Amino acid sequence: MSQQPEDIDLTLVREALDTSTLSHGLKIIGDHRTAQVVLGAFVGKRRFDDWLASANIPRHTLAERLKSLVQMDVLRPRLYQERPERYAYHLTTKGMALYDSVLMIWDWEQKYGERNQALPPRLTHKSCGHVFHPDLACSACNERVTMQDLSYELMPNAKLPYDSGESIRTPRLRVDTDAGFELGLRVDRWSLLIIAAVTLGCHYFDQLSYVLRIGPGVLSKRLASMAESNLLVSEADHADARRKRYRLTPASRGLFGYIVCLSTWAGTHHFREPSSIRPTHKDCGQPFIAQVTCSHCHQVLKPWDVTFDIPQGSTT
Repeated sequence: MSQQPEDIDLTLVREALDTSTLSHGLKIIGDHRTAQVVLGAFVGKRRFDDWLASANIPRHTLAERLKSLVQMDVLRPRLYQERPERYAYHLTTKGMALYDSVLMIWDWEQKYGERNQALPPRLTHKSCGHVFHPDLACSACNERVTMQDLSYELMPNAKLPYDSGESIRTPRLRVDTDAGFELGLRVDRWSLLIIAAVTLGCHYFDQLSYVLRIGPGVLSKRLASMAESNLLVSEADHADARRKRYRLTPASRGLFGYIVCLSTWAGTHHFREPSSIRPTHKDCGQPFIAQVTCSHCHQVLKPWDVTFDIPQGSTT
């Protein structure tokens, strides 16, 4: 978006971000470890020991993430051994609906990840028989879409209220990954919300602090970490050289597909509420609902219609 600072209703942006399906969706499924478990399920992980051996997740943390995903009806446990009781975890219909988000993670890793050898190096679309890259597309016209192709209407949703008692945890951004099966998406909820805020026109420190309710000290560290990880760049403001203007990089723009797909999933399959951030596809004029298509045949991709090779050394 090309808004100037004086054009932005910061209170409206803050309320829209507070009540967005993106913000609420990231609270329940956007942390690094949960994303690891979900991605693992899509590449064939089923048993507790599969994740434990290959994902470098502490046992207690893994147990908590699996329990949470079962409670959300993303995974369903199936008993495969009675003594002692052991369960395999299978994706539900709701879990399968996360496939678009998973494809966007894969695409980002191929372009910007530092260690993607544990992810499938290529994907093949069975319907057309071609190796492909996933494209973010408009469900109304099926055309490929980028961040620049959308406009936004902000309509705060009172049914998804801001949790004023929420603790703001801002762990340091991961700039590398451990060995083994490790999801390389090294950004957390707050990094993605900063990217969303910049997309909505908030390019300055005071704007970001206000709309995201982040204190100056924490925000300074967050922005520095994102700059170090090449997710933001800062430049002197033309009107006031003492003031920094933050803008997105190719790597952070590359996360846009993941952001909109996760937001779509959260609104459609979990909260069953419209998001307060409502994009419109400029070319067709229709409300933008994300879908992911094959770069070769442009068909919508389904998990059962895609094959891949597990990298050598990974376990399934």
